[in-house]
Amino acid sequence: METMINALPMLMDGLKVTVYVFVIAIILGFIIGLVMALFRLSPYKVLNWIAKIFIDAIRGTPFIVQLFFIYFGLNSFGFISLDNTTAGIVTVAINAGAYFAEIIRAGIQSIDKGQTEAARSLGLNSTQTMRHVVLPQAFRRMLPTITNQAIISLKDTSLLSIIGVADLTQRGRVEASATFEFFNIYLLLGIIYFVVIYLLSMLASFVERKFVLR
Repeated sequence: METMINALPMLMDGLKVTVYVFVIAIILGFIIGLVMALFRLSPYKVLNWIAKIFIDAIRGTPFIVQLFFIYFGLNSFGFISLDNTTAGIVTVAINAGAYFAEIIRAGIQSIDKGQTEAARSLGLNSTQTMRHVVLPQAFRRMLPTITNQAIISLKDTSLLSIIGVADLTQRGRVEASATFEFFNIYLLLGIIYFVVIYLLSMLASFVERKFVLR
């Protein structure tokens, strides 16, 4: 127990890094997903194919391979220099973006076409219809799935310790190696992850009750 208490400040520093990476990556990932979803729904075949190739490539390869490609692969060219934290954020964002794209696309397609036709009959153009009519309704429907993907992305951040990101997992590994208290440290690590994910789930449930079930 004493070892766990002594390790807590160090793990909290790592948690700050994990939360920072997660928040930035999820915001970027949602933006990427929204753009790719609109590309997939675009009548222009070039945009459609760009999005399809991106989504299939990311969803069809392991996260760890994407991480190594971005951190080691891109940095090997010389003219690109990504530190490990930036590479981690980019990888999580791109990975989440591919899954968000399909979630958003499915949400948009679930909206009855009559909604679009009614909006257009009121004088709204395509952009206004998407922004004010389709997306708000689609967001309510896809919020639970988006939450699930966000939780998966949060768990994926633990793999960033492989490239040396000083996140929660990396701090735990360092502390466990220094004290040889592997059971206690990794138990505490699991508890912290569980609490963070549980709080995220509670927040998502609150938002869902507030905006989806009203």
